[in-house]
Formats: sequence, structure tokens, C-alpha cells
Amino acid sequence: MTITSSNSGFAPWSDRLRRSAIILIATALGLVASVVFGGLTLTQAGLIFLVIAGAALVPWHLHQSVPTTEDMIGARPAETPVVQALVGGMPDAAVLLDRAGRVLHFNTAAAQLAPALRRNELALFALRSPEIIAALREAIATRQPQRASYVDRVPVDRWMELIVTPLSLPTAFGGSEYCILMTFQDQTPLRRVEEMRADFVANASHELRTPLAALSGFIDTLQGPAREDPKARERFLGIMHAQATRMARLIDDLLSLSRVELSAHVRPEKLVDVVPLVRQVVDGLEPLASERQVVIDVELPQEPVVVAGDSEELLRLLENLIENGLKYGASGGRVVVSLTDPAPADAGEVRLAVRDFGPGIAPEHLPRLTERFYRVDVGDSRAQGGTGLGLSLVKHILNRHRGRLLIESVPNHGATFTACFPSTKTPISEKISAKE
Repeated sequence: MTITSSNSGFAPWSDRLRRSAIILIATALGLVASVVFGGLTLTQAGLIFLVIAGAALVPWHLHQSVPTTEDMIGARPAETPVVQALVGGMPDAAVLLDRAGRVLHFNTAAAQLAPALRRNELALFALRSPEIIAALREAIATRQPQRASYVDRVPVDRWMELIVTPLSLPTAFGGSEYCILMTFQDQTPLRRVEEMRADFVANASHELRTPLAALSGFIDTLQGPAREDPKARERFLGIMHAQATRMARLIDDLLSLSRVELSAHVRPEKLVDVVPLVRQVVDGLEPLASERQVVIDVELPQEPVVVAGDSEELLRLLENLIENGLKYGASGGRVVVSLTDPAPADAGEVRLAVRDFGPGIAPEHLPRLTERFYRVDVGDSRAQGGTGLGLSLVKHILNRHRGRLLIESVPNHGATFTACFPSTKTPISEKISAKE
């Protein structure tokens, strides 16, 4: 930074002469009058004038000049608009303090994190967490960077990491100003992901451990007490088959979910007619419907309903939705599968709805139905052969197809699951040629 003469106290000669002009003129008139009427010699008057002019024009440092606005900004670099803009532009919540812990600047994220923050007030009044207070006091005392982790409980749980960084900002006069920068990093998303990963591993391990324990126990029984008991052997083998099937389905669902997640960012481009897929799945589930004494009503349009999708994934989606209706809505005795295609001039959605007339689902369970391993009734789900991954797989398939899942249910009045796909409004001849 360049220091001009006006800032250092040495004004230009022209400025000093202009400021002292009145004094010099008045002195000259008084000396002339003294020469004419008072008997003062011309030499004496000239010497007196030179002394007074020198005192008026030569710069002196006996008294400190009044600091200008520029001087104050140079002495307090933390108060400059540049520093304020830097703090305001930081992506994380940031607060700049002076050496005493008073707030100089803070950005919008910090204001949202601590609404009580006020400029020129102590930050400790607004940030009352013990971890924050301890880290800030340690940084002020040692002038060393400090880190602290804490949980903000209001209004919801948020895991935060605080970084306290002492700063020394150079001034225009060769000195420095000591400040403290506090930045807050929100660790909540990472913490949630870690919890979800841990829950997923724990749930998957638990779901696999149960059938494995059953298989191991029955094998020991067949090798021991039931070795010569045909009836027990027949019953145990049936149970073992069911447990092995359940375990195989769980592994299959896990692999399918992983495959869909790996390709979630790639939207399918192949055009697929959904109508024959619905008929194929309904025909394949007829034995299950007969076993549960449920009638499947199919409401399909006469014309093809084409969407951009992966046929294998769409088949898996249809199987999960219709099978859920047959298992958990069997008490209603009827499942309706309907497919609607918007009019050619309409840019709406292709909607595939599966409605059952069973006991329905309580409202508090609806937001969590697509979570992995989430079950409304754990015992009933396992009894039905469910893995807790079906609706999660449906959601991920729809996400890859840029669709969405709607769930509507009223207790004792059944439930409706609607898969919505973006409409592809192209003449059927062009669609067929595009597929070829």
C-alpha cells in the first residue's frame, strides 16, 4: 500500500501556504504599521516576519494530526469492504471477530445458524455451546487454530464442526491487526450417510443371519434326532426350502438394488411398450393370486403405451408392486392394475396404478415405505416372504427412469401405488423405427 504525503502529515507547500495566507497577511500589515507609527526598523520587521512565516510554513510534529477516514481504514483492515465481501462470500457459515471476541462481520449462513449474532457484540452471547466457548477461548489465549465438534439440537439435530483460525491482517502503516475467523461446517449429510450405511449392513446381516440359523438348526436336527423320522424330515425339508428361497430372494434383491444404483445417472433410452409387460407379470402371478384367493382385474388401453425404459427393470417394478398387492391386500379379495396414457396433445405422465382393497396403511408409515428394510409389520412381512427391499427397489428404478412413486392409503380402505413415467409423445411408427 502506498502512503501519500497527506497521510503522513507532510502537506504540499502550496497547501500550507494557502492555509497560512491569512496569518501571513495579518502579520505583514501589523509589521508595516509598527515601522510607520511605532519606530520599528525595517530590518527588525523583516526578521520578525521571517520567523513567523517559518513557523507557519515549516511542518512540525509536536502534535499528532487528527486521523482521517483513510487513516482509520488503513489502521483497521478488518473493517474494509474487501474483508466484509470475503467473509460474506464464504460457502460455509463464517464469523470474523476482533481480538476481544466481538463480531466484525458474518455471512448469511452464519445468520441462519445463529440468529442472535450482532455486529460489535461478543460472539459468546449468540454462540452458547460449551464446545464453541472452549475452542474460542483457547484460540484467543494461544493464538493457535482450534477445532471442535458439537451437535446443534434446535430446531433439529445437526452435527457441526467448528474451525477457529487466528489471523493477522497487515495495516497500511506496517503494523498488524489480530482477528479470529470462525467457520462452521455442516457434517449432517455425511453423518446421515454413515448411519444409513451402518443400518443397511446391520439389517442385511440380520436378514441373512435368520434363515442361515434356521438352515443350520434343521440340518443338525436331521443329522441327529430326526435321522430316522420320515415325517419330521419331510416337514423340516419344507421349512429349509422356504428359508433358502427367502435368502436367495434377499440376495437377488440386494444385487438388483446395487445394479440400479450403479446406473442411476444413466437414463434408459430404449422405447418399451408397457402393455405386454403388464400382461406378462399378471400371468406369472396368477398362481400366487389363486393361492391367496385374490382376483386380479387388469385395465389396459387398446393402443400401445410406450415409455423410455429398461424392460428388465420395468418387469421387476411391476412384479414388486403387484406382488405386494396380492400379499398384503389379500383380505380385500381383489387387486386392480390400471395403465393410463395421456392424450397425444397432452405432455402428462404415463401412470401405472396397483390398487388393493386390504387393511390399508397408517399415515405415519407412508413417508418411510421406500426405505430399505422398513416394514409396517415385521412379523407379517417375513411370514409373507418379504425382504423389505421391494419398494426401495421400485423407488430406485423410477429414479433412474426419471419417474416418481405416489402412495395413497386410508386404513381399512386399501392402498394404491402409482408409478409415474415421463410421457413419450411420438407417433408409433416413429417409435418402432427408432427401436430398430
